Amino acid sequence: MRATLIHGPRDIRVEDCPDPVLLTDTDAIVKVAAACVCGSDLWPYRGINPTPEPRRIGHEFIGTVTALGSKVATLKVGDFVVAPWANSCGTCPPCRNGVQVACEHRAAWGGNDENGLPVDGGQGEAVRVPNADGTLVPVPGVSEPDESLSKSLLALSDVMGTGHHAALGARVAPGRSVVVVGDGAVGLCGVLAAKRLGATRIIAMSRHADRAALAREFGATDVVSERGAEAAVKVRELLGGVLADSVLECVGTAEAMDQALRCTRPGGSLGFVGVPHGQDGLPISVLFSKNISVAGGAASTRAYLPELLEDVLAGLINPGLVFDTVMGLEQAPEAYRAMDERNSIKVMLKLG
Repeated sequence: MRATLIHGPRDIRVEDCPDPVLLTDTDAIVKVAAACVCGSDLWPYRGINPTPEPRRIGHEFIGTVTALGSKVATLKVGDFVVAPWANSCGTCPPCRNGVQVACEHRAAWGGNDENGLPVDGGQGEAVRVPNADGTLVPVPGVSEPDESLSKSLLALSDVMGTGHHAALGARVAPGRSVVVVGDGAVGLCGVLAAKRLGATRIIAMSRHADRAALAREFGATDVVSERGAEAAVKVRELLGGVLADSVLECVGTAEAMDQALRCTRPGGSLGFVGVPHGQDGLPISVLFSKNISVAGGAASTRAYLPELLEDVLAGLINPGLVFDTVMGLEQAPEAYRAMDERNSIKVMLKLG
């Protein structure tokens, strides 16, 4: 089969790889219909995270179950499924507490499972899925989704659930004002999540016309292009002299966290989901003086999938709009370049 490997900085190749097979009785094999490039994939692509040897890459995919281990109980061959970005067993204490990203038996896409067995990356024609019962979510009544539905199902594997996680961390609720820092796919899904949770005033931070337009389509009432202290001044102006009740930090840099804190009112809440890179940017003294509540981290999208899937199938939300580019698997190197250069918000790699 064909699959994507990263060999080093800005060196993505699509190569022939062995077809996956069942290695444990809790595995499933999924024929991939679509995968995608994530913003976090760009860290090794840019050389910020090292790649000591070539490896499979990709952690978001949807597709059809083609084989099952003997102990898999909740799936059947032919099910169309969504694979969350974080593999999880579903039965250990963290999983039972809804924190599947801390699963005690988690396998790493493109890495290894707890037994040291290799695990395929999501950007390939097929994937061995360890912990199939705890990981995969079947899509009821769907066997061959069209491109539009495929995009939204793929968004549920990571970015929509992550944006939702940020909104929950920021205590978004009806009547609260919201600021979203970051206009990538996660930030835009954060706007959509805030709208879904009932926020009536949503300020998106963006300097890009296409992303700002999508933010407005997702529910943003205002767009602010300023940064840092100037952004906070603009937020205060828009909100009639006060700062935001809830702020979503969806970037992961110290600068983004600083901006998020500046935009949060005293006693407000900040939800953070940006993967931290560089200097940590959460000053305890600011939290202390402003009484800001902070929650977030890596999103357990598996926990949110059932309720978000229901809304997608009902046509209530369309997070797939973040996929503004569709390419074939063989175009993966071009897909990485497009996202690295911010020519695309998010690229879907279509295989089916």
